Amino acid sequence: MSRATTQIPLFPYADVTRVVNIASIPQRSPFRYPGGKTWLVPHVRKWLASLPTKPVTLIEPFAGGAVVSLTAVCEGLVSHAIMVELDDDVAAVWQTILGDDGDWLAERISTFQLSCESAREVLSDDKPDLKTRAFQTILRNRINHGGILAPGSGVTKSGENGKGITSRWYPETLKYRIHEIIKVKDKITFVHGDGLAILADYRHDADAVFFIDPPYTAGGKKAGSRLYTHHQLDHDELFFRTRLLTGDFLMTYDVADDVIKLAQEYSFSVKPIPMKNTHNNTMDELLVGRDLCWVY
Repeated sequence: MSRATTQIPLFPYADVTRVVNIASIPQRSPFRYPGGKTWLVPHVRKWLASLPTKPVTLIEPFAGGAVVSLTAVCEGLVSHAIMVELDDDVAAVWQTILGDDGDWLAERISTFQLSCESAREVLSDDKPDLKTRAFQTILRNRINHGGILAPGSGVTKSGENGKGITSRWYPETLKYRIHEIIKVKDKITFVHGDGLAILADYRHDADAVFFIDPPYTAGGKKAGSRLYTHHQLDHDELFFRTRLLTGDFLMTYDVADDVIKLAQEYSFSVKPIPMKNTHNNTMDELLVGRDLCWVY
């Protein structure tokens, strides 16, 4: 099958929306996730509402913290979500919450007395069962600098207001979020596997839509390789498989020339959206889709 080569014009950078106030968005994920998409939630709502019919299934092939899937299910924007994640540690969290041990994990978090010593003891277990691995992952996500789980990431030193490793440890909040996810777990399917393979499996499903948030390594970008264990991705192959989807999709990327060129090659629309990063600086991310006329 030949690949599309039709060119589209570059987007006008002056045409952007205002920055979303993240504090106004419900926080549903237990993860403090680098590259998380809470800021994108209002745009996801607009995207799904713009479709001719309500989607049956939302598929998130690079789920990570899964903010979009959780929002779509909890707010009734779709009937079902399929969350896909390759990382073993992140997968352990979702398998535990959506399996039989979600309540155990919530209680373990709620009753854990966090200190440098107790954290070291938990993380020293190098042969944990699945639910213990899930707890280890949440613990590392909350005490590591920036929530980074990739190899080589370090533990927070001073943290917020000098609280050190406890500065992002909110046990009752995490317990609440996990219990809220458990309430809708019958509407979520988790797949521990390859996101590209899922795109191929569901390419003919007209009732499915896809939220695609890959690691940002296109165009020589370094963030993905620093933040994620599984950062290597054939971006051209991702665009090619996305082009074959019957259902609609929304993709996010860093603003990069190589990404824009790929979008042109496959006749996709692109639009920059302003957001604030973890340092509270305003920057653009790129939305990619078939038709982004709903963005305003």
